[in-house]
Amino acid sequence: MASIALKNATGASAGNIDLADELFAVQPNVPVMHQVVTAQLAGRRAGTSATKTRAEVAGTGKKPFNQKGTGGARQGSTRAPHYTGGGIAHGPQPRKYTQRTPRKMVRLALASALSDRNLEGRVIVLDSWGFDAPSTKAAIKTLAAVGASGKVLVVVTPAEENAIKSFRNLPEVQILLVGELNAYDILCNDWIVFSKDSLPGNKDAK
Repeated sequence: MASIALKNATGASAGNIDLADELFAVQPNVPVMHQVVTAQLAGRRAGTSATKTRAEVAGTGKKPFNQKGTGGARQGSTRAPHYTGGGIAHGPQPRKYTQRTPRKMVRLALASALSDRNLEGRVIVLDSWGFDAPSTKAAIKTLAAVGASGKVLVVVTPAEENAIKSFRNLPEVQILLVGELNAYDILCNDWIVFSKDSLPGNKDAK
């Protein structure tokens, strides 16, 4: 079983902690990650774009001029697409963009993303957040002490309320509950910071 150095809020070593091999030690599968992320982004699309067809636009359905004798092409309605103010032919209509993604594929994408960050040495585990009360200043010091810079994903449990309130005002920090962890958010951030309690696959996690 793979292990990683456990740190405290000051960046000092607090021993080692085992990582679940099925989450942090798999061969990253790039095609699966791509497919799952694409499906996740597609699911966020509203799908509300719409245009009116010739049956829906306002206006008369009266024939604009006689069928014969004008020298021009015959016309049946000024609501036709080639008229100004007419309907739109083959325009977008409300639709769902959701894609079906098997659970095994979602789990593999998550494990691939976690393993990729672990291989790069960008996974940090703290023994505890060390917040007696919410403090943004303390959150900044903690990230600096453990060497997490740039975009940081902080993974917490619902019980770690002080940590949630401490990190939520930092623009470069994204907070996720451990149950919400997904491949897209992992890949969007440079570092992933867990507490011992929020580490997935940890038998002692709450």
